[in-house]
Amino acid sequence: MNDEQDYTSAQLLRRNAEEKLKVKQDKTTTSTIENDVKRLVHELQVHQIELEMQNEELMRANERAESALRKYTMMYDFAPMGYFTLDHDGMIQELNFTGAELLGDRRFALLNSSFKLYVSEDTLPVFNEFLNMVYLGRTKESCKVMLGSNSENLCKVYMEAIVTGDNGNCLLSVVDISNF
Repeated sequence: MNDEQDYTSAQLLRRNAEEKLKVKQDKTTTSTIENDVKRLVHELQVHQIELEMQNEELMRANERAESALRKYTMMYDFAPMGYFTLDHDGMIQELNFTGAELLGDRRFALLNSSFKLYVSEDTLPVFNEFLNMVYLGRTKESCKVMLGSNSENLCKVYMEAIVTGDNGNCLLSVVDISNF
């Protein structure tokens, strides 16, 4: 037989065409896969940098939030007036240091105790009416009462309160006006 291939035979022609196509596809597939891998690596690197940038922004936002928390905690805790959060029954949910000082006890000892225990017997009806009006009207109310841990060390105070939030707690501010 002749060294030259006979391309007239359909089977031989098909086999040779498939071999050439396979070589062509191998070259194309390899370069396509390399391009896909390069594109994916690029996308992953871009995504990683985006995540790093987002993380840096979150860290800055966290630092700002922590700074604001420290600032407002200091303002609340060391304010020159007493701040209290009371529930509907007048139980102390939260208070600042000045509030604890006005009531004559340690801050954490006063949590979950009744604010009414520190209002003088003479002014307790005024306080009860005040608290009822705060909860009924849901508007800011004010009153003056005598406050302290015992009847000998009472001080005259001015109070303002309002009910806020879904939990219905009363925000109460108390100022000592004994010297005025």
